[in-house]
Amino acid sequence: MITLDGLTKVFPAPGGGDPVVALDGIDLHLEPGRVHGIVGRSGAGKSTLIRCLTGLEKPTSGRVEVDGTDIAALEGDALRAARRNIGMVFQHANLLDSRTAARNIAHPLEIAGVPRAERERRVAELVELVGLSGREHNHPAQLSGGQIQRVGIARGLAAEPKVLLCDEPTSALDGSTTRQILRLISDLRERLGITVVIITHEMAVVREVCDTVTLLKDGKIAQTGELVDVAADPHGPLSSELISLPPAPTGIDAVIVNCDYGDSTRFRTSEDLIRAAEAHGAEATLVAGTIETIGGRQVGRVQLALRNASGAAISAESLASYLAELDAAGVVAKEETA
Repeated sequence: MITLDGLTKVFPAPGGGDPVVALDGIDLHLEPGRVHGIVGRSGAGKSTLIRCLTGLEKPTSGRVEVDGTDIAALEGDALRAARRNIGMVFQHANLLDSRTAARNIAHPLEIAGVPRAERERRVAELVELVGLSGREHNHPAQLSGGQIQRVGIARGLAAEPKVLLCDEPTSALDGSTTRQILRLISDLRERLGITVVIITHEMAVVREVCDTVTLLKDGKIAQTGELVDVAADPHGPLSSELISLPPAPTGIDAVIVNCDYGDSTRFRTSEDLIRAAEAHGAEATLVAGTIETIGGRQVGRVQLALRNASGAAISAESLASYLAELDAAGVVAKEETA
């Protein structure tokens, strides 16, 4: 559905300094009918990427193909027609205060010259689809934050696009409303078969709704793949952010070992790690951990306190053997303190 081939965007620096490379040779293919998350810190290139996807920015080089059309090669009427296949949802819906929810949803259809009867039919469908029945005649000041975002989603779907781009769609919402909006996005994908791209810095959003994820860093792809594979890869840069390790209790008289697991055939649970420690003459206690089930696979990061049977510190030899076994099985393990 979306293919980026060698996408590069370079901005000239003001005052004649070194140019700014916002995107540096991005190669990415997104399958139709899936939810794809694009994450990265500020300055990673996320906003430039979404502007290139919508044709608001022309790439310095490379292709931006959406549903078989190279957006970067289009101008004028052809570009405007191609954009109808791309719906947009923003962090702030920026609704027109003078218009009701229904008329805000109808606004892009009016601009496109859709006849009134067809507009009203489409708006009625969308009001029901996004769960706003009974609120369609309310103005923005009479709507909650979640309802306003539902209007924004309906407006983005008005022209029946094949791709829905969501730029930080939940950043301005509380936790409960965020979950409702994410469930709505997931439901829309299932019901409409639409491809969804979510630009976000919130890992909870990625865990909740995305099928695949891409990490941008300094304008390049640092990691990309199926969410479950990315989360289960303890060597990858996204694993620790998708599954964060809470602070461990202080003052523990033991060797503390951090373990990242999930892709090993042997170590699939924290209990497996504890049993392996016992086989090397250590008593292991779980002192901190985060365990998630993603795509039916359990992945996690845990902190173990290792002692011998008498409660004394585990021997250096036993610790080395235990860590070597974990390493051989693909579990990332690091000794923290003694």
